[in-house]
Amino acid sequence: MRTIKGPSLHLAQFSDVVAPFNDLPSIAAWASDTGFKALQLPAWDQRLFDVATAAESQTYCDDITGMLADEGLVLSELTTHIFGQLVAVHPAYDAMCDSFAPAELHGKPQARTAWAIERLLMSAKASRRLGLTEMGTFSGAFAWPYLFPFPQRPAGLIETAFDELAKRWLPVLNACDEQGVNLCYEIHPSEDLHDGVSFDMFYDRVGQHERCNMLYDPSHFVLQQLNYLDFIDIYKDRIRMFHVKDAEFNPSGRQGIYGGYQSWENRAGRFRSLGDGQVDFKAIFSKLTQYDYAGWATLEWECCLKHQEVGAREGVDFINAHIIPVTDKIFDDFAGAPVNQQQMQQLLGIA
Repeated sequence: MRTIKGPSLHLAQFSDVVAPFNDLPSIAAWASDTGFKALQLPAWDQRLFDVATAAESQTYCDDITGMLADEGLVLSELTTHIFGQLVAVHPAYDAMCDSFAPAELHGKPQARTAWAIERLLMSAKASRRLGLTEMGTFSGAFAWPYLFPFPQRPAGLIETAFDELAKRWLPVLNACDEQGVNLCYEIHPSEDLHDGVSFDMFYDRVGQHERCNMLYDPSHFVLQQLNYLDFIDIYKDRIRMFHVKDAEFNPSGRQGIYGGYQSWENRAGRFRSLGDGQVDFKAIFSKLTQYDYAGWATLEWECCLKHQEVGAREGVDFINAHIIPVTDKIFDDFAGAPVNQQQMQQLLGIA
């Protein structure tokens, strides 16, 4: 067993146009003062990071790690969720997903996907230059609109969707392997990889690729009413990243999992700041420690009620309080007694 590393901070929800959140040096100084030990950097956010330059320039990458070291920080991982989302886009979401790509690609889904895959390959190269071994992403989605369909799904529809999904991702997984980087899909509603079964369908189609792994975020399982502790038992060997994010699910006589098209604050299932929701983090940290999870505990703040800076300050203390410093002793060693082989046989009645 080993002690989980943390706390790290996912910057996607903190990057902004106002100081100190508008450039990496400023946000790093703030994060260090708040108590974080690492940053998880969104590779798509050009206010913080130039992925194209990072893929080709060791000097650029060294400058970033050096600047963070001056603040007492390291990079935990890069995340590529926006790029991953564009690998597979159902036409119903084309207009909304166009905003994730450059303006000249709007209305051109094939070119947009090619651009996103290129950025994923850049991110894998950048991860290697930065000394990172894990990279987070989304799978994208062809089949999500057919999750609960009427009329019923045509036979073979889901299989066709997952065949295409695997075809698009396999070259990226191979490129990650060349760079020594694990690609960690966040298991997330709205993505085709949204639970264990859907991950298994994909995992088999990419030949159980060694670099095909998971980003574990229990909040998404609360909202699906999936057993997030059993999930760790089943997928412990594939979990390589961990978002520490809380959630609550309070169904009523009027709404349940689907939320009635309501705003976040009015849904039965809501993301909450750490400690304000229903996730059993003591059990999660215990299981991940037991199974020798080697990565970081990264705060992802998403809350419809609490201010993000308050959530960050409280989150540092919350994660620190849940990280288990592993023991190097067995607690009942004091009661042990040396026994030779003959005595063992006598104890068992087989002498």
